[in-house]
Amino acid sequence: MKIYFAASIRAGRDDADLYNILVSHLRKYGKILTEHIGDKNLSILGEKGLEEVFIHDRDMSWLSNSDVLVAEVTQASLGVGYEIGRITERNVWFRKLGRESEMKKILCLYRRQENKKLSAMILGNVENEVITYNDVDGAKFAIDVFMKKIKNI
Repeated sequence: MKIYFAASIRAGRDDADLYNILVSHLRKYGKILTEHIGDKNLSILGEKGLEEVFIHDRDMSWLSNSDVLVAEVTQASLGVGYEIGRITERNVWFRKLGRESEMKKILCLYRRQENKKLSAMILGNVENEVITYNDVDGAKFAIDVFMKKIKNI
């Protein structure tokens, strides 16, 4: 299984340690196309020496070639929202064409925060499976449940 892991880079790297743990956990389910998201040395400036067009095209290729999108959405990120939106739109077209088997599953992980709520654009998107968690063990458990469910579909 090819997994596209999405999480904040330029919108903030406060959760970089968490991303690293989640990338490591996801490895037991397949190849992580975006392992660099978990790199603790990756700053909010992004990947050094790479042009924006290259990053966009590379990531869109990875997203297109992935089997599943797992997104940590606690830190609001335009890029992550864009990636979720692209897969959502793709899934809508595949459903209209009767090609449901080619649709990609989307898991959005959101850590509970006092006095904050996840965007309605993520919560209200029926293409997303949104799981709210309290701590890293909760996030890992959510991933395990999601992966088991999609493998049995």
